[in-house]
Amino acid sequence: MTLALFLSLAAAQPMATAPAAPTAADFRARLPEDEVIYFLLPDRFDNGDTRNDRGGLKGGPLETGFDPTRKGFYHGGDLKGLVRRLDYLQGMGVTAIWFAPIFKNKPVQGGKGQESAGYHGYWVTDFTRVDPHFGENGDFKTFVDAAHARGMKVYMDIITNHTADVIKFAECEAANACPYRSIADYPYQRRGGVGGKAINPGFLGETVRTAENFARLTDPNYAYTLNTDARERNVKVPAWLNDPLLYHNRGDSTFTGESSTQGDFVGLDDLMTENPRVVQGMIEVYGSWIDRFGIDGFRIDTARHVNPEFWQQFAPAMLARAKARGIPNFHIFGEVANDDFSPGFLAKHTVEDKLPAVLDFAFKQAALRSLASGQPTEIWREFLNQDVLYAGGKATARQLPTFLGNHDQGRFAYYVREGNKNASPEELLERVKLGHVLMFTWRGVPTVYYGDEQGFVGDGGDQDSRETMFPSKTAVYLDNKLLGTTRTNAVANFETGHPLYRLIAELAKIRTGSEALRRGDSRLLAAEDKAGLLAFSRSAPSEEVIVAVNTSAQPITRNVAIAADISGLASLSGPCPAAPVAPGTVRITLPAFGHVICRAAR
Repeated sequence: MTLALFLSLAAAQPMATAPAAPTAADFRARLPEDEVIYFLLPDRFDNGDTRNDRGGLKGGPLETGFDPTRKGFYHGGDLKGLVRRLDYLQGMGVTAIWFAPIFKNKPVQGGKGQESAGYHGYWVTDFTRVDPHFGENGDFKTFVDAAHARGMKVYMDIITNHTADVIKFAECEAANACPYRSIADYPYQRRGGVGGKAINPGFLGETVRTAENFARLTDPNYAYTLNTDARERNVKVPAWLNDPLLYHNRGDSTFTGESSTQGDFVGLDDLMTENPRVVQGMIEVYGSWIDRFGIDGFRIDTARHVNPEFWQQFAPAMLARAKARGIPNFHIFGEVANDDFSPGFLAKHTVEDKLPAVLDFAFKQAALRSLASGQPTEIWREFLNQDVLYAGGKATARQLPTFLGNHDQGRFAYYVREGNKNASPEELLERVKLGHVLMFTWRGVPTVYYGDEQGFVGDGGDQDSRETMFPSKTAVYLDNKLLGTTRTNAVANFETGHPLYRLIAELAKIRTGSEALRRGDSRLLAAEDKAGLLAFSRSAPSEEVIVAVNTSAQPITRNVAIAADISGLASLSGPCPAAPVAPGTVRITLPAFGHVICRAAR
């Protein structure tokens, strides 16, 4: 039966009519949970103007950062390329575009023989302008205006934790290593350790977050001796970022203890976010992007590595700035990277830090455990039960962007393949499809990683999961085998006929037209102590939708308890049973990795 027939049957059922999703004309009225997000790296999406490939710089790859044969350098994607692919994104049902940082970056950094480029956007030197490799501020305005004209929102990826690696320390340069030096061993009031010369008299430490206290911090050489290249001492914009007193200057983070918020993230200059000058400076920097371009949300990089007090001021200031600009539903979500399937760890940052939302790393782990590792579907019960831990409880959980993979973690298809080495390409594709079904029907905001809709698999995390959508010249990408197609990364991959693109478009249409799937409460209906059935309902005032999936490689038939007053089920996707077998019981049959999405009739 076709999707069109399913939808016609659903329309014929005697039930309340779900309100239509807001149109392009009133896209600002959509809540964060109404969106379908698409995340991309501008450098790897599409090259619309080859003239900016080198960012206006002269020289070779180590000067310009451009070398499409190497996975760690610029490949040529830009804002003009993004604009010309808006039809492609809208055809997939995307309503919000989130992209990696577009701010001007340090083109190349790293020790001799270990250089790579800032193509990813996280090595910022100028927070006020677009990196010339991607275009100009005018190109960004063109993109935002074009997206808004289609009713699509624009989310920026921002960084407050660090800047590019500009500050250098004499001891680290000599040793070619920069281990973290703690406050206990290297107090602010002594130069070079507890036995060193007295400095910074009267400074009470970073926990006393007042301007008066930080005015007493006058010497940054407490842990290391600054030795920054004179040519880079004034490279950062705004100019206040060039003051070394506004950084922690303690060496590389170990990502534990105090170093988690005060150490350099792999050498990147770690801002002293406890200092009110930094707080106000960052509020102005990012508030300006809201004022100038009317963007719709922020994804916050490395949010867990910034002290909570910073977010307690920054997030409300951004929401107020957006509201003043006529953007009432500005979406802010922080990156709290965690691979331990620990919703409580994520929730902490909405309670203590008061972040409105965080990326849902727990969803990614649940999907991987179910479809890459074959773990019991009971894990989803534990997962859902912890939604109450978020500030705002279940309402906040509905605003968490859910995702299957990303530019750091790697692609979902890669982990599915690694966990099922004997599976056929057809089985791998079905597993990946089912992951997307879960992402579009579970509570939260589905977030598609660019290229996943074209069957990209990759070779792991980070650079190995950042292929270009346009023809690649990178050897480690060219040998990749894609799912659902015979195409390779040697050609452009914007195929609207790819089975994953078609599935995502179908799921996006179903979700956008369903109040329950966008905004409904969640209730687990059935789970098992093995791979197999997972069933849950999403309920809103206008409708109830029941979802059932089979995470196992064998067909199953199961009875599922539902509300006793449900008289029928209309299929939105998959072979939904027409009616209960008894009041409060529906019998569901699913093929391996199959699913149903059913609208209940009463």
